[in-house]
Amino acid sequence: MLMLRLLCTVVMVLSAVPDSRAAAQQPTPAPAPAPEQDQTQDSSDYRIGPEDVLDISVWNNAAISRTVPVRPDGKVSLPLVNDIQAAGLTPMQLRSALIKKLAEYVPSPEVSVIVREVHSFKVSVIGEVKRTGRHELKGRATVLDVLALAEGFGEFAARGRIVVIRQDGRQILFNYNKVVSSNGAGARENFLLQPGDIIVVP
Repeated sequence: MLMLRLLCTVVMVLSAVPDSRAAAQQPTPAPAPAPEQDQTQDSSDYRIGPEDVLDISVWNNAAISRTVPVRPDGKVSLPLVNDIQAAGLTPMQLRSALIKKLAEYVPSPEVSVIVREVHSFKVSVIGEVKRTGRHELKGRATVLDVLALAEGFGEFAARGRIVVIRQDGRQILFNYNKVVSSNGAGARENFLLQPGDIIVVP
């Protein structure tokens, strides 16, 4: 009788222990998928700058809707909201800021912001070119595009040592000879310019 009780106890203990082989055969749960990254990149959208002209419309409210220039300090003026920062923002970011401001006075405002005229995208070319000066661009432009606006190099231009100076102080070397080489290997180095860039041709 005692042996029977011991045998029952052993069976109960063993049945409570999980089978390690079965556990090993269990498929490992797949890791949870990483949250989808936001594909919206404000850095790829146009950013408003001083002297740009904006169409700001508030639905069903003609008293607030108007076409306004961006002042040199980067702000625009509108009824109710007074001055609001526009320069450095994308149109969608400015729209969100206006909705937040107007919500204090207008229930559920519907706002749209459209860049009517671009005047803030300006770059400069100095040094050994035929036409130095500041150029106002209406869209994306590469270094070669702006050098073409400068009407070519001067007689003593060091074409392999051109430097693009950014507003943040960075200096990017641009080798014209490499970019226009016959094999086209340097074409990918013909990068897009940013507002305020200065091209220096020594």
